[in-house]
Amino acid sequence: MTTTQPQRTITDAGRLHLARAVQLAAQNVLDAGGPFGAVVVTADGQIFDGANRVTANNDPTAHAEVMAIRTACRELGTFDLTGAVLYSSCEPCPMCLASALWARIQKVFYAAGRHDAAAAGFDDAAFYDYFDTPVEQRSMPVAAVEPAGISRTAPFERWAEFAGRIEY
Repeated sequence: MTTTQPQRTITDAGRLHLARAVQLAAQNVLDAGGPFGAVVVTADGQIFDGANRVTANNDPTAHAEVMAIRTACRELGTFDLTGAVLYSSCEPCPMCLASALWARIQKVFYAAGRHDAAAAGFDDAAFYDYFDTPVEQRSMPVAAVEPAGISRTAPFERWAEFAGRIEY
């Protein structure tokens, strides 16, 4: 049995979207933001921009990729971007990659790599290393604990019973 690998080549139009992400990143530096930009292009060709607003908004989750995904989802009225492509000025961090996965982004293309970002003082290596470290040795402990007075699975039981739930 053979498996089909997703196409990893970028089109000429894709290179233009990637250039736009890089331009957004450079402009964002002058707009009190970090040097990161992103563009989401939906399957039907709609384009949504995002720029890093971490320091401008005092929001550590306001990375360019997340901002572009948020904008696309808000404007389209959906949380599902199946078939969309994400273009980023720099290699997405683990949070941004997870966001792209949750949004059902089909492909991600980026310009600068994580080592380029590190050379400029943006070192995501600690985050990549965190996930590579055994759970019991991680710098930030994450532990399952039984809550007082309520079953840990109560929200999931409620979800399973709720007829109006929206699957995602």
